Amino acid sequence: MNEQERMRNGRAYEKDAFMFEDMDLKEVLTEKFFRYAAIETQSKSGVSGVPSTPGQWTLAKLLMKELEELGMVDIEISEHCVVTAHLPARLPEGHAPVPVVGWMAHLDTVDVAMSPEVHPHIVRNYQGGDICQNAEKQIYISEAEHPELLQHIGEDIIVSDGTSVLGADNKAAIANMMTALEVLKAHPEIPHGEIYYAFGPDEEVGLLGAKAMDYAKFPVDFAYTIDCCALGEVVYETFNAGSVKLEIRGVTAHPMSSKNNLVNPVMVAVDFINLLSRAETPEHTEKKEGYIWVTGIQSDVLNCTVSMNIRDHSKAGYEHKKEILRAALEMTKLKHPKANMSLTFSDTYANIYDAVREDNRKCIDALYQALDELGIAAKTIAMRGGTDGSFISTKGILTPNYFTGAHNFHSRCEFMPMDAVEKSCLTTLKLMELAVRGVE
Repeated sequence: MNEQERMRNGRAYEKDAFMFEDMDLKEVLTEKFFRYAAIETQSKSGVSGVPSTPGQWTLAKLLMKELEELGMVDIEISEHCVVTAHLPARLPEGHAPVPVVGWMAHLDTVDVAMSPEVHPHIVRNYQGGDICQNAEKQIYISEAEHPELLQHIGEDIIVSDGTSVLGADNKAAIANMMTALEVLKAHPEIPHGEIYYAFGPDEEVGLLGAKAMDYAKFPVDFAYTIDCCALGEVVYETFNAGSVKLEIRGVTAHPMSSKNNLVNPVMVAVDFINLLSRAETPEHTEKKEGYIWVTGIQSDVLNCTVSMNIRDHSKAGYEHKKEILRAALEMTKLKHPKANMSLTFSDTYANIYDAVREDNRKCIDALYQALDELGIAAKTIAMRGGTDGSFISTKGILTPNYFTGAHNFHSRCEFMPMDAVEKSCLTTLKLMELAVRGVE
């Protein structure tokens, strides 16, 4: 099949092999990841305004420059640091219309009380055993604690120096998307439909970038996020998620006259928490089991605030957990009638699956076909978390999620096996191809 025939058929590469041997994808992905990882972009919860940290602006502006160099147009950055861009279609004359596809990645990395500076390095040709992240501080990723390392014998693996997360969540996705553009620019024979990219801030603190995005700038039929872990993972089920605040105002009194007068808000909070099931906490649940998580208590002698998260894959289960908290509040009020107490609920994101319909699930089917054509075993998981797609899907844009190839997000033991990262980028390119070819 010659180049003209491939273009007419809407495929510039054969089913099982991409035709860009002139480009070392792993080298390009690595170079881009190191550049993005060097920019501090930890988001911060509780900050008014979006984005929550200035480094996200720095990364966004760098991406805007690179997007222009790679051929994208209509590149804009919003007042909330959401970058949007458009790649016009490149199709053979007379080709039938094809879906408009979007990708979104988040600019921020998680704040888990470690250094905001990321110093990645490459372990070449990993041969098993513990990985030394930091010889000076004697920090290792233990093979015994992380046996998933053994799936990547013989591969190059990127790790941090152990003082921070690596930031593959989500800079591996950014490198993936930008590398795919580089491939398209270097290979004008590859046809593609209209493609939109979005990069948003503060995903880790409530999907705030996705919530602040102007969707008129993202006019797609469906979209993808690349925001989970191991090779082959496919996600179109996420938690329904919310945050809860319990506000307690007690009664102060001097110890001389406190008997039957003083109401200690901390003890009121303890009584409330003790009414919750210890079996329905994160440390005692897995898979599709939901939970209520007490994440913090702030108090003085008069006022106390209890912060909680609620999660459940089932919408009914999610709403039931709200009822559990309301019932616990009423029980606590009976025990402490002098205390003033109130609950405030804030919905954070929804389950992607609730947006799946028979008439829009072709983007999910395309994802499985892409993995099949690339020889990647699909691992469908119900994510115990959420992605920007959890919110985007509520806007009528179904947005499933697929693997970055990295492991152990949100920990110093995060690592990126580059063979898997490359396959994630190949999946991105294959999805662009299938948008032209159609799903079989």
